[in-house]
Amino acid sequence: MKLQVLAAAVNQDAKTLAESMNLNTAAVIVNQCDWYSYEEFMRGNGKVQCFSMKERGVGLNRNTALLHATGDIVLFSDEDIRFFDDYEEKVLAAFEKNKDADVITFNFKVHESRATYYNNEERKIRWYNYGRYPTFAVAAKLESLRKANVSFSLLFGGGARYSNGEDSLFLRDCLKAGLHMYTSTAELGEEVYRESTWFQGYNEKFFVDRGVLYHFLYGALAKLFSLRFLFAHKKEMCKDIPVTKAYQLMKKGIAEGRLR
Repeated sequence: MKLQVLAAAVNQDAKTLAESMNLNTAAVIVNQCDWYSYEEFMRGNGKVQCFSMKERGVGLNRNTALLHATGDIVLFSDEDIRFFDDYEEKVLAAFEKNKDADVITFNFKVHESRATYYNNEERKIRWYNYGRYPTFAVAAKLESLRKANVSFSLLFGGGARYSNGEDSLFLRDCLKAGLHMYTSTAELGEEVYRESTWFQGYNEKFFVDRGVLYHFLYGALAKLFSLRFLFAHKKEMCKDIPVTKAYQLMKKGIAEGRLR
């Protein structure tokens, strides 16, 4: 099996980025900037291809990378990830161990404000726990993704109408398509901390957007999962907007989602 990294970037120089990410395998970089261009070069054991484009949106970025992907296993990534030297070995070993796996999520060292998950054990990912994994933690068999016809939403994520959630929707679609998903305890690299490009605080838009997302994720159970979400995070998220108002905003988002 051959591994290929699919990296999302904004306004980056491809060779500088490949070096800062410590890429030593084949890779596709999609760089959203103010020009159109293509370049390729060798880095480590593989060819790095960079597609620069003016269009915006993280979902569009990742779908473009998938379109040009050729590896047996693809590992999604972001421009602020720095891989450890042995990341390829760890990813391939995990798929060799779990031969029926179509998708595997891995560990990364991240800033404590971004630590929404950490795999302490190897287990199967199911409908009730898929919503906590960021895209940059995900590796998948390319053939499985194409057979299942799954892709990233253009409605959610940085640069889209709704602020985030494209990663959860992608994993949901993988599960709905019957793909086998597992966690791995292997640590592949670290995230270089930077300010979020989309997060503007726990304001009204945050809760409305989350409500829209929950409609698509949970359907008839969206209100129940909204309450669960708010009570689990109220100390952190409801300092300026009380829980009752936050819930009303999420319900507004759920109703908006039904109309889309």
